[in-house]
Formats: sequence, structure tokens, C-alpha cells
Amino acid sequence: MIGAWESYRLRLKRRGLLLRALRRRGELTRVTKRKPAIRPGAILAFATIRNEAARLPHFLAHYRRLGVDHFLIVDNASDDGGADLLADQLDVTLWRTAASYRTARFGMDWLNWLLLRYGAGHWCLTVDADELLVYPDCDSRPLPALTAWLDRQGHAALAALMLDLYPRGPLSQADAGPAAAPGGDPADSLGWFDAEGYVWQRQPRYRNISIRGGVRERVFFADRPEHGPHLHKTPLVRWRRPYAYLSSTHILLPRRLNDGFDARQARPTGVLLHSKFLPVVIAKSAEEKRRREHFTHAERYDDYYDAIIADPALWSAQSQRYEDWRQLEGLELMRRGDWGERPVYAPSQPRYPAPADPETGPRDGGGAGRSSRR
Repeated sequence: MIGAWESYRLRLKRRGLLLRALRRRGELTRVTKRKPAIRPGAILAFATIRNEAARLPHFLAHYRRLGVDHFLIVDNASDDGGADLLADQLDVTLWRTAASYRTARFGMDWLNWLLLRYGAGHWCLTVDADELLVYPDCDSRPLPALTAWLDRQGHAALAALMLDLYPRGPLSQADAGPAAAPGGDPADSLGWFDAEGYVWQRQPRYRNISIRGGVRERVFFADRPEHGPHLHKTPLVRWRRPYAYLSSTHILLPRRLNDGFDARQARPTGVLLHSKFLPVVIAKSAEEKRRREHFTHAERYDDYYDAIIADPALWSAQSQRYEDWRQLEGLELMRRGDWGERPVYAPSQPRYPAPADPETGPRDGGGAGRSSRR
């Protein structure tokens, strides 16, 4: 519990975030001439992108398949043709800005403004272009079914674990087959993940559960885990005008929206499949080390960028090969809560044929693991 004074301070902080968003709206120029055609009850997706042309076709297809009706996207000075692709989509409204991503709180001031302007009364999904949401039964029960269920239960948000996917060998040698072509499914190019090694910690101030660990901590931050990435997110929210994201999509205000990982509530959770480690990450890391736009204390992460630029192999004997949401539920990386009956998990047919070359490793990558949830 927090006292009355702290509650008051958090209300002031939320108002400050909304005022920041109002001031930053002037940095956005709408590219698409048509106004957003948003019907009542539409499910909306919000994102800030920069040079994500290779991911965008699958990103759009994935979320259209889940049931997103309209995309509201900020392009931060891309020069790879992705903005042109988006401007041609009838279900996308595109804004452009050349302003500082870092100064705009890593794009969240821009998105808080769009959420304030267009999101109120809608279920809103706020994600990055390299994040693909999956959740129990997502292949048969799309987002309209999930959000209707959440409404009936009185839940205003869905939490999700960000799960890094990575290739079997060096980053530059991710599968070069058809799946790796622009528009392909990143999970087919990467395909491996850490099934265990996650630390869950309750943080009373914001009523959230912090999650850290996974492959990035194992490989890049083993000696300084406090600098490892936060993996807890709340990407799906029934939005109201007083709401605001405080720290990326990790923390929201009001703080009651941050309790989605609390197992006592028997709510479902999802996973954001994170495709950061496609081969393009090497060039992007060199650029971002130069631009210094992605971290509050950018100098702390020079070694991290250098390690990625060195083209490491992230795979280990404990790595798991990604199959589908059933596998993630079986490994307790997501849960269904009261969202229907839980099926018995059995490994599905492999997404990939077993490699003929023993140097590429076994399909399984080791035994099933558990996340450290206790």
C-alpha cells in the first residue's frame, strides 16, 4: 500500500505526462491525407518505427489476423521506404517526425498523444515493429473475443512477457531462406529462445511485477544484471483519457493497470515475440551507438552495442526451439487464467525439418525449462 501523499504525487506525475504529450503533438505531421477512419468498438494498434521496412509486411499481417482494425503509426525519419509502404495502407494512419526519439521519452510522448486523441473508449495495442503478440488460443480466438471476455470480467489490460528470439549461429547467419526475406515471419528466421532464467520481483510503488533475465541478461549483462532489459509489458489496454504510459509499455498510470501478472487474479497473459536479433541488428547497433537515442544513460551501453556488432552466437545447450503459443503456455511463460480450459501440451510438429548437418545442432536444443516465477 502507498500513502495519500504518494498517491497524490502519482496523479501529478500522470498529469505531467499528459501535458508533455500535448506539447509534443506539434512535432508530428500527418502523412496520410485522410483522417483516421475509426469506427466505434474498433481495436487500434499504436507504434513508433524507424527503418523497419523488412518487418512491416508481416507485422501488419500478424495484427490484422489477430483482429486489429486500424494502425496509428509514428515514423521517426525512416529512410528505407517503410513510410511509403505504410502510407499506401487504407487501415494505417501515418505521422512523421524528425524530432529526437530520446527527448520524446523514447517515442512515448508521441504515442501518449495519439492514445489521448484517438484511443479513448477503444482497446488499444501499443507495440514495437519487432514485437508480435501471442496469447492462449490466439490462433482460434482473435482479439475481439479476448477483449470482449476481458470486458465481461472487468479487466482493463493484458500483460505480456517480451521473449527474445535468436538464431542458432552468429546473428549474421540467421536463416537466409524464404522466411528471412522482407515480409517473412521473423520466428522462422530466428526460432530459438531462453525458456528459463527469468526473475520476477513485485514492485509495490507501481503495483507491477518486474521481470528480467533471458538471453540478453545471460549473454550481455551477466556481470551487471541491473542494466539488463525489463521484460514485463502491458501492451493491450482499454484506454481512457486519463491514462498514460510512464516507462515505455512497462509501466502505466494509474497504477492499477500494472497488475496483469498477478496470478491471484486468474487473468490470461501473453508473450511478445521479440525479433530484435535479425541480421540487420548488427548495422542498427552501430547506428544507434552513434545516434545515442535509445537509452537514458547511453554511455553505459557502448559495450552492449559493441558485443552485438561483434556478431555473437546467442544459442546455448539450454535453448528451446520455438513452436507456438501452446509451447509457451506449457513452459509457463504465459498463462490462460480463467480464459477457457487449458489444453494438454504436447510438442507440435517441428516448424523446421531436422538438420542433416550435425553442426547445426539438434531440433530440440535441450530439455524443457521453466521460468523462475517463484
